[in-house]
Amino acid sequence: MSTWASLPFRVRNSGSAPEGSSIALSLAVAAGLAILVRTTRNLLQSNPDPDRKYNLPPNVIPSPRLTQLPSLTPTEVATLPYPPDVLPGARDVPTPYGTIHVFEWGPVDGEKVLLLHGISTPCLALGSVAEELVRRGYRVMLFDWFGRGWSDAPVPGLGLGGTEFDVRLYMTQILLVLASSPLPWTGNDGFHLVGYSLGGGVGAAFARWYPRMVKSLVVVAGGGLIRKDHVSWSSRILYSAGWLPEAFVRWLVRLRLTPKDSGNGKEKHPEEGGALMNETRMAAEIIRTRQDSKKKNEKHKNSDVNGGHGWDDSVLLASRPGYTVSSVMRWQLRHHEGFIPAFISSIRYAPIYEQTNDWCELGRLLAERREKKQRAVAVLEGSKWEDVGMEEEQELPGLRTGKILFVLGADDPVIVKEEVLHDATAVLGEDGFDAVILNCGHELVMSNGAQVAAVMDGFWKRM
Repeated sequence: MSTWASLPFRVRNSGSAPEGSSIALSLAVAAGLAILVRTTRNLLQSNPDPDRKYNLPPNVIPSPRLTQLPSLTPTEVATLPYPPDVLPGARDVPTPYGTIHVFEWGPVDGEKVLLLHGISTPCLALGSVAEELVRRGYRVMLFDWFGRGWSDAPVPGLGLGGTEFDVRLYMTQILLVLASSPLPWTGNDGFHLVGYSLGGGVGAAFARWYPRMVKSLVVVAGGGLIRKDHVSWSSRILYSAGWLPEAFVRWLVRLRLTPKDSGNGKEKHPEEGGALMNETRMAAEIIRTRQDSKKKNEKHKNSDVNGGHGWDDSVLLASRPGYTVSSVMRWQLRHHEGFIPAFISSIRYAPIYEQTNDWCELGRLLAERREKKQRAVAVLEGSKWEDVGMEEEQELPGLRTGKILFVLGADDPVIVKEEVLHDATAVLGEDGFDAVILNCGHELVMSNGAQVAAVMDGFWKRM
């Protein structure tokens, strides 16, 4: 069952006007026009036969690598908000689901780290973290999720022979990326896994299914444990498959996520009503955040987590100070036709909300490793366990510390630290995780990339 199918529709009785009234009006209009829209759905739903035009596998939406890049000069490519070679070790990996854009660099003999990015910004958002890890001697690999950045997008399903962006697709993409490396990444204790935002939920699921391969797991402001009661009633309707014609849903989501024009051909400044896109606002399209409270809105007034200038102007790489999160998001919305379908399908099916089963199983695996480690130490010290066979009591590979690391932002309005710590204790146990709170918001991997890398490095060195 999909994430959204399991979310019961209900309107909150808060004593005030229902939230998202503009969405409600749009949805009412949509219902009235449903019959008309349905007659044109097949025409508008996707680019007809893109696989024939670009020699792609069936049911794949091309990325800007095919639709934009060939028409640009080298100078124009270099000035893109996200050039395809902006980080070292770039490569394109062809797969049955479309091509994946990958970066891999660092010492060939260094410990390996795989980084998973969020639902909207491409892997460039983790560029600063990756650069700092390489400086500290690690071998890093990061890549664009299908439908983000320079990676193609499989057409989502809906009974049309497509592929939904659920945990199975995300697991498959990770394995395809690992297999593309000239170095061995798989096997026991193959690599450290770091997941940011959506990548945190995906990373937890991967560690649950492939625990021996993952040497350690770090969840940075990650999904997976977001409470379903944060989902607004309007989002439940908008993102529920089958309620509205898919072509209309994609049009409405694109409209809501695209910066508004000022009337003179220029995008409005945020203060003029032209919301610039970033990870926080993307999440705010879906969930109730702490900013819904007037009292807490006042607390975060003009702060980064409130979508202020500090966040909108966050620089992804220090070496390219003129390119911000918002500029990358604008480029992606304009030039990647697979982004909106990938975003919608991920909201519906990806491991974002209350993934209790996976996290409880992950907690069991962590506890098993802690117990094995304690028994192995007892054998080596000649304690009462010395009569137990050494082979039986050797430590299990993967998840070596028997705990994971959470890195959270104190002012993150999307991943609320108090809720994460409470819910993580319930599914992992008090000994199943460590947590570090940084004085920043959901943008921590960009604004505090070096600090995040230092925290992870310290965690790994204590293993």
